[in-house]
Amino acid sequence: MTQVQSKPGHKTQVQVTQDALTGAITGRPALTPVQVAPRRPAPQWVLEGVRWLVPVLLVAFWQLASSVGWLNPRVLPAPSAVALAFWELARSGELWHHFLVSLQRAGTGVLIGGGLGFALGILTGTFRAAHLLLDSSFQMIRTIPNLALIPLVILWFGIGESGKVFLIALATFFPVYLNTLHGVRSIDPKLTEMARVYGLSPLETFRRVSLPGALPSVLIGVRYALGISWLALVVSESFAASSGIGFLAMDAREFFRTDVIVLAILIYALIGKAADALVRGLERRLLPWQVQA
Repeated sequence: MTQVQSKPGHKTQVQVTQDALTGAITGRPALTPVQVAPRRPAPQWVLEGVRWLVPVLLVAFWQLASSVGWLNPRVLPAPSAVALAFWELARSGELWHHFLVSLQRAGTGVLIGGGLGFALGILTGTFRAAHLLLDSSFQMIRTIPNLALIPLVILWFGIGESGKVFLIALATFFPVYLNTLHGVRSIDPKLTEMARVYGLSPLETFRRVSLPGALPSVLIGVRYALGISWLALVVSESFAASSGIGFLAMDAREFFRTDVIVLAILIYALIGKAADALVRGLERRLLPWQVQA
C-alpha cells in the first residue's frame, strides 16, 4: 500500500476525495480545516467587575425598594441608612475597636485550629496506625455543634478570651484536617515509592512529594476554615462578650438599631470575601499550573 505524505495543515488527495464522497452521501458540503486562534483571557479587572455585578445590583434594588416604601425601615433599613451608621461608628472609633477585637479572635483561632488540622491531617494521612487511632474520634467530635459546647466552654475557660478562641479553633480545625487528609491519601503511591527508591529521607519525601501533592486540597480547606471562622466568631461573641462585631450587633438589638445590625452582617460578609480573595491569591501564586477562574 502506497502511503501519501503531506505537510502539516494540508490535506492529501485521498483525504479530499473521502471528504467529497462523505459530502455527496450526506448532502452536506465537505468540511475544511479552520485555524482557530486561541482565546485571550479577560483582564483581571473585568473578572472582578463581573463578580461584583450581582451584589451591586442587589444593593441598588434594595435602595430603590426602600425609597418607594416597599420595605419597612424598622425591618430592613435602606443602604443609605446603613452607610450613615457606618460613618457615625467609624468617626467615633467604636467600629474600629470592635473590628480589631473580632479580627484578633478569628485570626488566633484560625492559626491554632488550622495549624493543628494541617499537622494531624499530614500525620493521619501518612501513617496508617495514626489514622486508625485518631480519625474515628475526630469524626465523632466533628458532628458536635458549637452551641452545645458553650456551657462546657464556660466551665472550662470562664467568660474570657480563651473560650472564644477555643470555639473558633475547634470549628476551623476540621475543614483543614479533612482536606489535608484527603490530599495526602490521594497522592499516587508510585510517587512515594519512587521517592523511597531514590533514597529520599522522610523529610525530603514530605517536602518534595507529600506537601506539593496535598497543597491544592489544603488550600481548599483553608478557604472553608476562613468562612467557618466567622460563623464560630458569631457564636463565641454571643455569650459574655463586651467587645467585638458580634457584641456590637447584640447591643444594637437591645436598642432596636436595625441599621447597626445590618452593618455588622455586611462587615462579616465583606471580611469573608476578603479572606477568600486572599486564599485565591495564594492559590495563583503557589499553584500556577491550575486554571484560575
